[in-house]
Amino acid sequence: MQPIAGLKCCFILKDSNMKKFGLIGYPLKNSFSENYFNSKFLSLGLMDHEYQNFSIEHIEQLQEILLSEPYLAGFNVTIPHKENIIPFLDELDASAQEVGAVNCVKKVGKTLIGYNTDVYGFEKSLLPLVDKNKQIQALILGTGGAAKAVAYVLQKNGIKYVQVSRNPAFGKLTYAQINPETIATYSLIINCTPLGMFPLINESPNIPYQLLTPNHIAYDLIYLPVETQFLQRCKQQGAATKNGLEMLHLQAEKSWEIWKR
Repeated sequence: MQPIAGLKCCFILKDSNMKKFGLIGYPLKNSFSENYFNSKFLSLGLMDHEYQNFSIEHIEQLQEILLSEPYLAGFNVTIPHKENIIPFLDELDASAQEVGAVNCVKKVGKTLIGYNTDVYGFEKSLLPLVDKNKQIQALILGTGGAAKAVAYVLQKNGIKYVQVSRNPAFGKLTYAQINPETIATYSLIINCTPLGMFPLINESPNIPYQLLTPNHIAYDLIYLPVETQFLQRCKQQGAATKNGLEMLHLQAEKSWEIWKR
C-alpha cells in the first residue's frame, strides 16, 4: 500500500484500546513512516491507532517521551540512534543482539524490547538481485547501525564483504584504499551512508565510479531521492541499481507484525 501524500492523522485518545506508535531519530523532516503507518491504520479501520514522529537529537530524550506518552506501544528507530538506544532497552531480540543495532522497539508494560527489522527488509530485497550460482563479494560503504544489519545479512547468506570507513580501522578499508583491484573483486556495492539523502542530494560516497562495469550491482539504502547521485553514477557505468524503498516497506511491515502480536 502506498502512503497518502501529505496525510496527517489526528486521532482522539478515547479508551484503553488506544495505541500509539512512532519514530525516534534526528532529523525527521522527510521521514516516510508517519504517513505510511497512519495511512495503514485508516485502511484497516484502526481509528484508535496513531503514529507520530519524535525528533530527538539526544537519546536521553527518550525518557521524556516514555513519560509523556502513556499509550505508546512501540516505535521505530532511525539515525543516529540505532546503536545508542541499546542501553535504554530491557531486552533484545536475537537478531538485534547479533547485529548490535535496533530499529524497532515494542513496549510491553514498562518493558522495552528491541528488534532489527532492517535485517528482514534488506535480505528480502537483496536476494532477488543476486545470482546464487556466482560467488560475489560486497563492499559496504559505512559503518553505522544500518551497515551492521547489512553485514549480518551478507554473512548469513555466505557473501564475503569488507566495510569501507572514512577513518582507518582494523578490518576495514578507507576510501583512499579503494583501487582497481578492489572494484574488480567486489561486484556488489552497498551504500549505508547518508550521502545523497535529502538534503545532501548532490553528494555521493568517494569511490572510483569510472571503474564500475555492467557486472556490478549498486544498492543504496536511501529512498529519498529515488535515484541518488551514487545510483546515477553507478548506472552510467552500466551497473544494475536498486534504492532502499522496497527495503523500507518490508521493514515497516515487519515492525507492524511485531507490534500487533
